[in-house]
Amino acid sequence: MSKNQAYADQYAEAAMEQMKRYGIPASVTLAQGILESSNGESELSRLGNNHFGIKATASWLKNGGEYLVYTDDKPNEKFCKYSSVADSYEHHSKFLANNQRYAKCFQLSPDDYKGWTKGIAKAGYASGMGYATDLQDIIELNGLQKYDQQVMSEMKAQGKSFDLRSSSVTTRDSSNKFGSPLAAPSVRSENNPRQAASEEQVQDKRPNGKYSFPLLRETYLFITSPFGMRQDPMDKSKQQMHKGIDIRCKHDAVLATENGGKVVAVNQNVNTAGGKSITVEYNREDGSKVQTTYMHLSEVNVKVGDAVSVGQKIGVTGNTGTRTTGEHLHFGVKTIASDGTSRDVDPSCYLAEIAQKGNIKQQALYNGNDLLAKYKTDVPSNTESMSPDAWMKKLLSSEDSGVGLPVGSDPILEMAMTAFSSLMILAVNIDNKEAEEQKAAISQSVSERSVDLTSLVSGMKKCSLSIGDYGRAILTADNGNVKVSRELTSAELSRLSATLNDQGLSEETKRLRVAGMINSIVISQQASQNFEQGMQEQQGRNESMHR
Repeated sequence: MSKNQAYADQYAEAAMEQMKRYGIPASVTLAQGILESSNGESELSRLGNNHFGIKATASWLKNGGEYLVYTDDKPNEKFCKYSSVADSYEHHSKFLANNQRYAKCFQLSPDDYKGWTKGIAKAGYASGMGYATDLQDIIELNGLQKYDQQVMSEMKAQGKSFDLRSSSVTTRDSSNKFGSPLAAPSVRSENNPRQAASEEQVQDKRPNGKYSFPLLRETYLFITSPFGMRQDPMDKSKQQMHKGIDIRCKHDAVLATENGGKVVAVNQNVNTAGGKSITVEYNREDGSKVQTTYMHLSEVNVKVGDAVSVGQKIGVTGNTGTRTTGEHLHFGVKTIASDGTSRDVDPSCYLAEIAQKGNIKQQALYNGNDLLAKYKTDVPSNTESMSPDAWMKKLLSSEDSGVGLPVGSDPILEMAMTAFSSLMILAVNIDNKEAEEQKAAISQSVSERSVDLTSLVSGMKKCSLSIGDYGRAILTADNGNVKVSRELTSAELSRLSATLNDQGLSEETKRLRVAGMINSIVISQQASQNFEQGMQEQQGRNESMHR
């Protein structure tokens, strides 16, 4: 595999995510990343996660952005330093979206990579001649346009479309290609499910405009860890007090929850436990105060002393900090009495309070149970708990969960999702888990987009089915002798779905048939590897004889 292809494989998901959020061809983003970062091997990319050669402007430095000193066009220039490669990709997209010089590019279809490369070159992204040709050669030699088609197919299956507009692009910095500060883009598609919400959209979702949840959702927040004692995610042997709630998200705008807020703390240091974070304080009539804290952000859009209003975008969710195992928003709430004493409180209590005051109908669901219910006065105490099956269907069918699992009319995608959901239920039933344990297992599977099948296949050290990009079903298995990790074919998915959907089969029979299919795939892989190894050994013997 060439270095270009290895780079594309590693960052294709990030580029496709940017395409869905901004309408920039994933192929173009990857090609620029390959060219500008020397396949991720340049000094800027290795030391600062800077894959697009973006220089640090005065506004970047003023807002506390980190930088590296490097000699490029001039000696000792300052270049942006990012906490992750994902942040570099995000900044690159925002630079293009917010710069008037590239406005014409956004009139092009997101799969028109030739038009985009010509437009970017013409607008002066690079000073060298032949920039568009170089990018097109990289795209075509490595087949990067396939990623554009994957995104377009998913959008079509979901009934979504990109909004091709140029009039909504606003100029941030037209001096050169470098240094647009991280700021909210103005080019967005109304039909794009991945877009971060604008303040106007947030306003539309607030019944009376006085209160807002920290993330914009249609029906519920997907809570992955509630307030209280829990197993330490960084050290499973320990227990810890979790002083907030964790909300599943994917580069979402984080919002101020009330009017009259004041930013009292901002942390830009990604090497702290909570990473980039913001604390907003609200005064109460009795002299007390309420502080809301947002942690693990990828982007901070406010500074200490700023006044904020309800629904205002103050940052973007991320995965920064030393105590995080994946992207989520840690939302914490602290009350400060008039005498100065403070205590951490369950954020669910605070959200229930503002939900009732603001007539907000969204829930905060943890393993299918609404955490707000126990704090609301208008919810019956005997409310029936959601069943495991109902919880799974709710997670898989709603974009509000933030898990990004694909839905649509593509038959292969439908088979993959059917197999994923059916295996999820079969796995928890075979393990004889109680209902609450089943719902917890379902939450974990959907959040991680992976079902642990080890208990279904005897003798297997490790086995799982994961949903990869665009509904691809990836089987990973290890029987101690051979390891398999590959996408299931449409024929394999069809057989698997037929077995799992056969109402005449018992769960044990389904388990045995699934195990048989998986073992057959593993044995076939082992035979293939043995054959290849034998051929290599024979070739080695032949070469020795010739010598």
